[in-house]
Amino acid sequence: MEILKINNLNKTYTGKVSYKALKDINLSIQEGDFVAVMGPSGSGKSTLLNIISTIDMPTSGEVIINSKNPHELKGQALSNFRRNELGFVFQNFNLLDTLTIGENIVLPLTLEGISISEMDKRLEKIAKDLSIENILNKRTFEISGGQAQRAAVARAVINNPSILLADEPTGNLDSKATNDVMKIFEHLNTNNNVTTLMVTHEPYTASFCKKVVFIKDGEIYKEIHKSSSNEEFYEEILKVVAHIGGAR
Repeated sequence: MEILKINNLNKTYTGKVSYKALKDINLSIQEGDFVAVMGPSGSGKSTLLNIISTIDMPTSGEVIINSKNPHELKGQALSNFRRNELGFVFQNFNLLDTLTIGENIVLPLTLEGISISEMDKRLEKIAKDLSIENILNKRTFEISGGQAQRAAVARAVINNPSILLADEPTGNLDSKATNDVMKIFEHLNTNNNVTTLMVTHEPYTASFCKKVVFIKDGEIYKEIHKSSSNEEFYEEILKVVAHIGGAR
């Protein structure tokens, strides 16, 4: 089943000098895909993610998520779409200091008016899945960066979104925490069939994905698919990055 379909997507920023950030992007993501988008700074990968996540609007072309075009929705309908169809994970975690980790994770469910018993059930399941049962009653300042990102991932998927969108999810993490968090993404994709699209500068982070889409100068430059181990895929990714630039 196709979860995300992008057709002839263009984005031009107008001003004193117009700038074409995306040029005729066509992309298809199936249910259960795990895709990284890579490219040099200014290549358009963040613009692409912003348009998919409805933060930005396309100049032309369309984005279809689960058979709906979110850019045609307004107000409450758009809010409901974001909450039900999209999960977000950011580089800086975006957890609220005033809430416990458990309260942070169930926040999307409270907005939906889900019952307390159902919230507790879902929280218990996702916390066990992500091995964070022991931090649910802690605050953000009492946990590590890796634990905070696990909690952010838990919050993003507790609503069972159609697609999980991640923006540089390992950008603020050290190598051990990066490894731990990427194993969580891999686990959710393999065991829970969570469809994931991730923007990253990191070849190592991208090597956990099943497919990498490279963007250069606003256009899709190349797609590569994993056919062997993470280590061999990492080497493949490095070769493409060496051609176009863009790794840290």
